[in-house]
Amino acid sequence: MKHTEDTTNKIAGFGVDTMFVLFFLALEIGRGSSLLSVDGALMSTSLAMVVVLPYFLPSRVERPSMSRWLSVRGTIAVFALMLGVAYGRSVVAGAPAGYRTMPMTFLILASMVSAYIQFYGLMRLRPVK
Repeated sequence: MKHTEDTTNKIAGFGVDTMFVLFFLALEIGRGSSLLSVDGALMSTSLAMVVVLPYFLPSRVERPSMSRWLSVRGTIAVFALMLGVAYGRSVVAGAPAGYRTMPMTFLILASMVSAYIQFYGLMRLRPVK
């Protein structure tokens, strides 16, 4: 029984909800923009913030070390960027708009769910110690 609680706490320590946002944001960046443009620079800045800033959100579990946090989330971001580039090149120009905008649709959905989870965590009533 103790083993499953430890595994759950380790997974929860990485902010699974923000990992989905990170994955779909990196997928969208890889799919749609060149990194040497203004929009690419702004989206890359947003990606860097999604990699680092969720580490500082309030959590009930102990945070992992910052280096481990950055290595896991950086690996996810690089993998999703490569997947996004492959997805962007595989979708042909004549494909329906729904196929081309699918990563952004999932990014919006993941962001809404993550925002709900974060606000619930902040507003949840906690007993006074």
